[in-house]
Amino acid sequence: MFEAPASPYLVPFNGEFKWADAPTRPAQDEPGKKERKRQLSRLVSRIDELQRIFYAHDRHSILLMFQGMDAAGKDGTIRAILNGINPAGCQVFSFKQPTPEELDHDFLWRTSRCLPERGRIGIFNRSYYEEVLVVRVHPQYLGSQKLPADVDLETIWADRYTSIRQHEEHLARNGTVVLKFWLNVSREEQRQRFLARLEEKEKNWKFSTGDIRERAFWDKYMTAFETALTETSRPWAPWYAIPADNKPYMRLCVADILVRTLESLELSYPKVDAKKLAEFEDIRLQLLAE
Repeated sequence: MFEAPASPYLVPFNGEFKWADAPTRPAQDEPGKKERKRQLSRLVSRIDELQRIFYAHDRHSILLMFQGMDAAGKDGTIRAILNGINPAGCQVFSFKQPTPEELDHDFLWRTSRCLPERGRIGIFNRSYYEEVLVVRVHPQYLGSQKLPADVDLETIWADRYTSIRQHEEHLARNGTVVLKFWLNVSREEQRQRFLARLEEKEKNWKFSTGDIRERAFWDKYMTAFETALTETSRPWAPWYAIPADNKPYMRLCVADILVRTLESLELSYPKVDAKKLAEFEDIRLQLLAE
């Protein structure tokens, strides 16, 4: 299985992660806005190059998962890192409130249907982690999940963490590289982004009154994130707590981790054997003779 790229934002595997210690802004010595833009452009070009080889190599898939509070920048980050990438090699799914059909299955079912094939990069905008984030903050939602009568509500969260760890380890054993990003936005930055959505007409459509209701549960969400990341950050499915108050820096961090992951897979274009090469030469000569 692949080894998680090193990063100051890698959530440790020993259970010592604390959300209160996780930065929401880059360090003072990080590059400025122009340099970040230049570096991101270089990384996106490199992703495009590597993705083409990755698609042809056809031995792995990559699953990128993005979680974060409302207005953390999930959509924008996905757009930024996939800008110019061949869409045939990528797929993006956004998971919102479960449908009646999805509620008739276990909590991993709706995302399992959307896993990327070998050679493709899959992106989940939110994921099955909602089941230990939103649902944990609002446990009343369990009432609509048609759970069996013998489900122990005292251990349900621990049981779900176990299911998630086992699911991700199974994916990793079978060639799916799992990278998970918590876009860690501060409460003040979220307030400013909500105000922008209200004050700028072209952003009005992004605003939902439900976002404000969830803001009231901020501390509960932070506790839920801390526990989820602690329980499920593993070498084969690492979490990265990315500072999200500065969008260019956030996107740069995600792109850098993706590039280093792709480079670590030792990708190559498939080699054609001698017999095929001889066939190709015959066909080439036929085409030249037409």
